[in-house]
Amino acid sequence: MKKTGLILSLILVASLLLISCHGGERTAMEMVINNGTDIQSLDPSQVTGVPEHRVYMALFEGLVRYDPQTALAIPGVAESWTFNSEGDVITFTIRNRITWSDGTAITAQQIVDSWLHHLDPATGSYYAYMMGMVVKGADAYNSGTGRREDVAIRAVDPRTLEVTLVGPVGYAIDIMAHYAFSPLPMHVINAHGTNWTRVENIVGNGPFVLSENIPGNRITVVPNEKYWDKANVHLTKITFLPIEDQNTSYNAFLNGEIDWGTDVPLARINEVKLHRDYHVNPEAGTYYLLINQENNSHRALRDPRVRKALSMAIDRDELIDNVIRGGQLPALSLVPPGMGTYTPAAGNGFNLDEARRLLAEAGYANGQGLPTFDYLYNTSDAHRIIGEYLQQAWRNNLGVNIELRNMEWGTYLDARNERQFQIARAGWVADYIDPQNLLDLLITGLGNNDGSYSNAEYDQLLSQAGMMPYGPERNAIMLQAEEIGITQDQAVIPIYFYVSQNMIDLSVWQGWYSNILNIHPYVGLKKR
Repeated sequence: MKKTGLILSLILVASLLLISCHGGERTAMEMVINNGTDIQSLDPSQVTGVPEHRVYMALFEGLVRYDPQTALAIPGVAESWTFNSEGDVITFTIRNRITWSDGTAITAQQIVDSWLHHLDPATGSYYAYMMGMVVKGADAYNSGTGRREDVAIRAVDPRTLEVTLVGPVGYAIDIMAHYAFSPLPMHVINAHGTNWTRVENIVGNGPFVLSENIPGNRITVVPNEKYWDKANVHLTKITFLPIEDQNTSYNAFLNGEIDWGTDVPLARINEVKLHRDYHVNPEAGTYYLLINQENNSHRALRDPRVRKALSMAIDRDELIDNVIRGGQLPALSLVPPGMGTYTPAAGNGFNLDEARRLLAEAGYANGQGLPTFDYLYNTSDAHRIIGEYLQQAWRNNLGVNIELRNMEWGTYLDARNERQFQIARAGWVADYIDPQNLLDLLITGLGNNDGSYSNAEYDQLLSQAGMMPYGPERNAIMLQAEEIGITQDQAVIPIYFYVSQNMIDLSVWQGWYSNILNIHPYVGLKKR
């Protein structure tokens, strides 16, 4: 729903007030972060976005966690692990005397129960499919075609967890840093149900515990005295602010009111680039457009010729060089560069003659016979400006009209998940450094396939790749799948490959590193 100028002004004023009044005098080791929006959930089984992930990393920790410099997996709840000779069974050793923040012991059986809760179809976890891609029996149970008892995870004893994989999956350890594999305090969930994440109930096992959660104002966390690595937790408090307006956030950073800004205002990018605290780096992620291909969408959007025409009518170089101007790279494939030795698909680039020919071939010459499509995006000046560019490009180049529809983050996610859109902006930053993490987005029926794309050959190829070790043969299978999903079917329309854009003074803070996943853990982070 669009807001009037008066309401927006009041929101901006309120944002400035919450920055200056978020909790009184700041301590020496407090960090204030602009998280960009209100989060949708604190429950790891319900988390779906980057803002939620930033808070998750403060409150929870998996068997493995992210290395702050490489974003690869390092020991977390598990102190070590070994593989069998075939590479398809992992045996984890849980740390001795590790506990939840309420003092309850974390055991291998609790990990088993947690993972089964993630997989339970009744839980409704959008990311449960990630466990299903690597753990034997997990996909069948999550999809309702298999038994709980057949999920191949076993507590050998309180400190030993055995996980049988679908094959010698090369990225199995790295993927387990994701919140889809998070341990859960099942004793608290069983006691409080859906209310377990309230401040008075929530229990975690991460470096911090929840102190405050005030929607529209702030989330505050303080150190977890029961955390196994508390000697390396130096921050005395982290405050997450939900400032959606990037100008407000940037000005707050310049005024010393926030310590880490997670985005920058597009309209001021030339000014931002000159600031010594601006950090821009390649990021393993793609900004793309979802096209709703369900039967209740317009039939034209179910025609790959129309989808390819829309892609070919976008001059990505012009968009990036003249509109976005943040150093992004034009994207024609779903998989970004830098994902190991994989070479992405060719895709469908700017070609007006071919775009017009395809649209006419589909029966919609010069856009005749097409309705005005709605274009959904979440609140952000950058998303709006990109939407306005696409609106003009498609109208001028193809005679296709779209109406921009803005929603707040949580409402936008709900609309996407419920397929209440025709075209929508989307973005995906890899959860682990492997092409399959992005290619899985197009598998039939998976939780994050919000455009409802379906191709049986694509699904079969990705399933095959998921059970293969790293190497040229696996890369060839994944490339074949991506050529089908993107070049042939144009399941989604890639726009650009991300760069991370952060504002943080690294002469003040140490332990914060740029990395390809733009993931920044809080353990080890401190002032110099």
